[in-house]
Amino acid sequence: MRLKITGLNPLSGLVKIGGAKNAALKVMAASLLAGGSCRLMGIPKITDVNTMADVLRGLGATVDFQQDSSILIDPSGVNKLEPPEESVIKMRASIQVMGPLLARFGYVRTRQPGGCDIGPRPIDLHLKGFSALGAEIKKEHGYISAKASKLKGTEILLDVPSVGATENIMTAACLAEGITVLRNAAREPEIIDEQNFLNRLGANIKGAGTDTIKIEGVRELKATEYTIIPDRIEAATFMLAIAVAGGEALIENVIVEHQQALIAKLRETGMELIEGDNYVIVGRPVEKRLKATNIRTLPYPGFPTDVQPQFVAAMSLAEGTSEIIEGVFPLRFKYTEELTRMGAKATVDGKLAIITGVPGLHGIKLEAPDLRGGAALVLAALAGEGVTELKGLKHIDRGYEDLPGKLRLLGASIERTGIRKELQAG
Repeated sequence: MRLKITGLNPLSGLVKIGGAKNAALKVMAASLLAGGSCRLMGIPKITDVNTMADVLRGLGATVDFQQDSSILIDPSGVNKLEPPEESVIKMRASIQVMGPLLARFGYVRTRQPGGCDIGPRPIDLHLKGFSALGAEIKKEHGYISAKASKLKGTEILLDVPSVGATENIMTAACLAEGITVLRNAAREPEIIDEQNFLNRLGANIKGAGTDTIKIEGVRELKATEYTIIPDRIEAATFMLAIAVAGGEALIENVIVEHQQALIAKLRETGMELIEGDNYVIVGRPVEKRLKATNIRTLPYPGFPTDVQPQFVAAMSLAEGTSEIIEGVFPLRFKYTEELTRMGAKATVDGKLAIITGVPGLHGIKLEAPDLRGGAALVLAALAGEGVTELKGLKHIDRGYEDLPGKLRLLGASIERTGIRKELQAG
């Protein structure tokens, strides 16, 4: 399976953003705590969602994809406390079932999770939180187990504001006895979304979106319906597609507050932006080059690491030189090797990349190294003279719901070649 992209076609039109990958996966895992069947709306049709569905089914839960694009998850049949290994090794988010299983059953065992190779992502902070709540942690032969007869609320200070650890500890503490105070918590919007979902189940959580979250344990949780927030990374990717290819687009279903770090930087480059209640209009005249600017990726509300590769694709065509500092995942610059083969000028030294803009790129045969790096190469190909063939679509399909199709609606010349694997589970 490949993408065939013919560049130098300006983009214009309207695109609607889907539900957030990083919220959907965590809410699906958290549904294991529910006292009945949950209906989740706004879940994107991506392979990571299918993988999470396989994880839940492997535990004994029922997962049904509906005609209206919602998902019904019934955890009442859970009878296994070790998620299926073949699913766990595909996706890091599978580790999020640990907290709910530990809270509900007092035991969980899993192997170390997989995911994109963008740098070390240990789960020590997850385990430190479980241990503080009273769980006994064991590590052996690549597997991890946590066991507790009864979790008890406590104060937990995270060494760094880890998103995954914050979410996993929140779910574990929902049914713990007493109050848990989680300090130096991550502040990402997806954590607020998970808090809102858990509270709809009957949990008592306050403070998500700040660095201190208070969880008062409850005896049991119920079923609910819930709609996932829009995907801020998908929205950012389309904003940067306009920056790279030129043109103008109305991007709908956007929480504009989540885009402020990117919007500020795009304005520095000379992009034209109009912010609405739930949309943003982004424009760049084709004849006008961007101006180079610098970024440093940081945890939210800083510039998101998941948007860094796409931003570099834009800066590779800007006038001047940009300094890009990766403050979250040190191996995130792998994609620049492919970008330079297209004619970009990029020098990487550890966490720093120096990007000197060039007037244009050229199409060649490429391979996506990971999810966001793959998206960056798709954007670069939109501005490449000639045809680009991109392999490694399995990475892109993990996090984007039909990225080629949505770009085609904006006027891009992009198509899949080969047999497409169905992304919607049945």
